[in-house]
Amino acid sequence: MQESGDSAPRGAHGKEVSHVPVLLSEAIDFLAVKPGGLYVDATVGLGGHSYEVARRLGRLGRLIGLDKDPAALERAKARLAPLGEEAARVTLVHDSFAALADHAGEGSVDGVLADLGVSSLQFDDASRGFSFRADAPLDMRMDPQSGQTAEQVVNQLSERELADLIYEFGEERRSRRIARAICRARPIRSTQHLAEVVSAAARPMKPGIHPATLTFQALRIFVNRELDDLKELLAAAPQVLKPGGRLVIISFHSLEDRIVKDSFRDGVKLGHYKLLTKKPVTPGEEEIGRNPRARSAKLRAAERI
Repeated sequence: MQESGDSAPRGAHGKEVSHVPVLLSEAIDFLAVKPGGLYVDATVGLGGHSYEVARRLGRLGRLIGLDKDPAALERAKARLAPLGEEAARVTLVHDSFAALADHAGEGSVDGVLADLGVSSLQFDDASRGFSFRADAPLDMRMDPQSGQTAEQVVNQLSERELADLIYEFGEERRSRRIARAICRARPIRSTQHLAEVVSAAARPMKPGIHPATLTFQALRIFVNRELDDLKELLAAAPQVLKPGGRLVIISFHSLEDRIVKDSFRDGVKLGHYKLLTKKPVTPGEEEIGRNPRARSAKLRAAERI
């Protein structure tokens, strides 16, 4: 989930966390929110999409919001509080969207929305270790309470394992050279140290793109099991959706989009879905101008048959 824009919640050190969700109006349109229905925001983040869904559901509706990050859930709770009694009943759950079927009964849901990736809360808080723009511990966990850190991965995997994950999850063609440099530089404890090691081993592929970008992406995806969790979400969605229920997915890189595209195609063949988007919906120039992080977003939607 990538968000940027208007307003209120604050991250570490009191820094304001901006918050206008990517492709908001498009996502809401494809969800076709029914007053009184049951909807799941599988990546509640700072609550931007959830706010608009809950507002449209009315007091007879229900919204379940899932997120791995307990800090995001706290901010989402604050974001949704002003809706009051006329909005939907909202249940926020600290869990991965891979566990969708654990929180929604079979054939019970009118719509599922998932806005993938890293939220502004995570990316802009240097202490979380997602970015190389400031020096910080190599963590990268969306749920800071569980799982391997990026530091453990970088320092404990073999050179071959590192090369393979950087190639698979970062689509980085220079993965072997980068993995060799990482192993020679161990121990690596901070984001800046890792970025320096990668930069020394591999020049920028494109002007303005930091040479460590794809390596950081690969480590983040691996640490958080992002692609595995996405596959589990997509497998569960046909089970929980009612006939006529909508599934809307916003992805931010080709690995995610390919998985979503293939899953929707297979769902059509199996008689689960009809496609609502023959091609992915992308942000317009105005939105990208307001929020440069939106430039890589792609939305795909399907309806349960």
